[in-house]
Amino acid sequence: MNEDHQIEAVRSVLAKFQEGYVKRDQVMLDEIMDLFIPEDDLELIGTGGHIPGEDEWCLGLPMAREVVSSDWKGWGDVRYDVQGARIHVLGDAAWLATAATVCMKLPIREGYQNLLDYIKDSLQHPADDPALVVMDILRRSSNTLYEFSLGEDFIWPLRFTAVLVKRQEKWLFAQMQFSFSTTRFPDVRLTN
Repeated sequence: MNEDHQIEAVRSVLAKFQEGYVKRDQVMLDEIMDLFIPEDDLELIGTGGHIPGEDEWCLGLPMAREVVSSDWKGWGDVRYDVQGARIHVLGDAAWLATAATVCMKLPIREGYQNLLDYIKDSLQHPADDPALVVMDILRRSSNTLYEFSLGEDFIWPLRFTAVLVKRQEKWLFAQMQFSFSTTRFPDVRLTN
């Protein structure tokens, strides 16, 4: 196959992955996981991943499956720019980058209740430094007030990158990363 055909074959894998995120049908999860290499060197890095093998930095298919399933249950409507994806192929390796959005409607009352639940949990399980707990509550409170002043419809721009490998004439995801753009301090900060 020539390069244009290979690029379109990779684009069709991204389109199938998009279909899973549109339908969010747990029955379809096995079919979507067939788009990934089965080896342990598979990596899926979600927006919350910052330590390999923990949380959303998935090493291997079982962890990746958990994150995809979780996304389908509660992350919002994810839309990848399949047609605008920048795809490159070199032999049996391909990589892509594309823009995406995550959209969800969160009623203001529910957002405030989520914050109150977080505060209650923080107070029941305080950190070693009470000042850090208070500052975290203040930061989350001011952020919640700001975000809901903009309305209940949330649209977050997302970047999606992936590496695929060709196995038996079939393109499979070997690595992918979801990341949010930010113009402020990142959510995670290491202090030690």
